[in-house]
Amino acid sequence: MTHQLTRSHSQESKVNENRARMLISCPDRAGIVAAVSQFLFEHHANIVQSDQYTMDPEGGMFFMRIEFDMDQLNERLPALKEHFAAIAASFEMKWQISRVSEKKRLAIFVSKEDHCLLELLWQWQAGDLDAEIAMVVSNHEDMREYVESFDIPYHYIPVTPDTKAEATKQQLELVNGSADVIILARYMQIIAPAFIEQYQNRIINIHHSFLPAFVGGKPYHQAFERGVKLIGATAHYVTEELDGGPIIEQDVGRVTHRADVNELKRIGRTIERVVLARAVHWHVEDRILVHQNKTVVFN
Repeated sequence: MTHQLTRSHSQESKVNENRARMLISCPDRAGIVAAVSQFLFEHHANIVQSDQYTMDPEGGMFFMRIEFDMDQLNERLPALKEHFAAIAASFEMKWQISRVSEKKRLAIFVSKEDHCLLELLWQWQAGDLDAEIAMVVSNHEDMREYVESFDIPYHYIPVTPDTKAEATKQQLELVNGSADVIILARYMQIIAPAFIEQYQNRIINIHHSFLPAFVGGKPYHQAFERGVKLIGATAHYVTEELDGGPIIEQDVGRVTHRADVNELKRIGRTIERVVLARAVHWHVEDRILVHQNKTVVFN
């Protein structure tokens, strides 16, 4: 029996086919909430959750996330989007409306360390991660048997300095049309610009330190040498600036002088898998809005 067959019944429970999410970002001004609420009311939609945030006076940007129910959503959604476009234009909005029942497809990239991948697989198996895992891609064969026991496709693409361009081409061919989000679950390779361009704000990385401190290699060794009392992890979107993309989530753990490098790594692995899982949850539930190099997270 595979792990796929033992998934929680909650994962198989019927999603609300008539529920949608709306994300909005625009310059702040009076009347935005009223206009959006009135629009949904006139289209017989029922708002079940609403969050908003304004950066004013710094930047003057407004952000909003709404969940609403609408009868016969699948049939009515195209017309709803068409009609909302006029309101969006009048407020200079960047916006999207998506169905809750349309789950995002994840491609998880991993190297040799398995803790972040396992956390995502466990949460998916339990029905706590409302997404589909389309594939796992790795530059090592180590986790093939375990991943395939979940009936998830596993793709081995080795990467060397000489084959990196060809490997990137193969990876893009795999994910294009098959994945909506790329999750770097301790994938220890630099992501090519071609990937970043096609998946802007849709590549989530877990960095094994509390950014921006201890960037680069061997952060736990750096932390040990500095005698830190807190260590952490950072989930962020990938940009061409190494470890410099918009931060989604961070967390820390307290350590003492008694902790050696191995103990720091053990504590760090727990933080990493929790932080990455949170970030993935929030992304697939459309809770994140990116503005410049920052995020607004309605968690």
